[in-house]
Amino acid sequence: MAKSRRKFLKNSFAFTAGATLTSAMAGTLTSCSTKTIVVGAIGIKNMGYADMRAFLRQNNTKNPNNIFLKALCDIDQRQLDQKSAWVKKQTGQKPDLYTDFRKLLEDKDIDAVIIATPDHWHALISVLAMQAGKHVYVEKPMANSIGEAVIMEKAVERYNKVLQVGQWQRSGPHWQNAIDYLWSGKLGDVSRVKAWAYTSKQPLPVKPDGKVPEGVDYDMWLGPAPKRPFNPNRFHYNFRYFWDYAGGLMADWGVHMLDFALYGMKATVPDRVMAMGGKLSRPNDARQVPDTLNVLYDFDNFVVEWEHSITLSQKKFGSSAGIAFEGNNGMMVINRGGWQVIPEHDMTGELQDGVPFTKGGGDLDKHVANFLQCIRDNDTPRASVKVGKNVAILAHMGNIAYRTGEILLPNKNSLAFNNSSKVTDLIMPHYRSPWKLPEL
Repeated sequence: MAKSRRKFLKNSFAFTAGATLTSAMAGTLTSCSTKTIVVGAIGIKNMGYADMRAFLRQNNTKNPNNIFLKALCDIDQRQLDQKSAWVKKQTGQKPDLYTDFRKLLEDKDIDAVIIATPDHWHALISVLAMQAGKHVYVEKPMANSIGEAVIMEKAVERYNKVLQVGQWQRSGPHWQNAIDYLWSGKLGDVSRVKAWAYTSKQPLPVKPDGKVPEGVDYDMWLGPAPKRPFNPNRFHYNFRYFWDYAGGLMADWGVHMLDFALYGMKATVPDRVMAMGGKLSRPNDARQVPDTLNVLYDFDNFVVEWEHSITLSQKKFGSSAGIAFEGNNGMMVINRGGWQVIPEHDMTGELQDGVPFTKGGGDLDKHVANFLQCIRDNDTPRASVKVGKNVAILAHMGNIAYRTGEILLPNKNSLAFNNSSKVTDLIMPHYRSPWKLPEL
């Protein structure tokens, strides 16, 4: 599937906005070579719902039958009822409904799946979907562990499927324009890259375990995660703050922003990783993950700094989340709203050339369009499995450094660290029976 970087960066940057969500059922639904791609969605709340809307927006006046959203899967019957009614209203077709994703994967008409479950399900469902012959659009982080990320890359290679990770900045023209400026050398030598996120979330009060909500298959929600009593704090959305299911803000916004640190600097594995932080802003709330975290990645000739706060609302350069490249000639700042270059003074005190703020946005629809086009062309998507793997590993390294309190020394030639066994133990997840980590 590999083609030149130049070609896949050019693929369909121009996107025609959808006018109305028209019926996706017109004509014969056969294979991905036809104009209609049949899609199933697994995990349909929050980002799953956002992804479904983006997929349906591909059905526009220029191509009214681009995709057919045939099936929905969720462990929460309320979500199935709500979203199936919404899909029928938009398309005129009632989708098939499942509470077990394996049943959805048995549908041979489905060409591709959206996976927007909690993080601890991403790898297993993705691999089983590819084994079933489906292409995969999976939310970030691509995997909930370093080991899973490596396994997913092997699965893409073995089953020859298109996998796009929901790191949709990769399809944003203003993001690419900024990187092209960086690569032009106009910024000079970059010695430091800063990335950050401040999400200003409210405290999460400790709550007692309780009854599983009616219509929820909680055992299926847990899946390979450890068996625990139901607690509302660990369920919809807030699951991301507990190690059993996710990696906190580091594996959430950190994946989005650090992806462009790697991309811009053409880097993969750092030489050293260290982390500092903890539950410092809200020490008594229910979250397990650190609300305050700084991670330092030491590369050969530059450093990458990550910082976040879950509960504070600071803005850097006017943005609560972004990335800055510090070069000899200026600082380039990028966020979802746009990019700019703040110039430095040269050796004589003269101000270098800058770049005024250039607005951007609307990247999710372009990202979905790229995924669909790559299915048709058997091409490599912009947020490929390699892209997803590299930044997932980087984010998990930050969490491992925090959880162990050690300076990590990654071995660039193997899935290991030159550290203690407690570091190595966090590389691979431990699945709860009967679920098994795929072996490829």
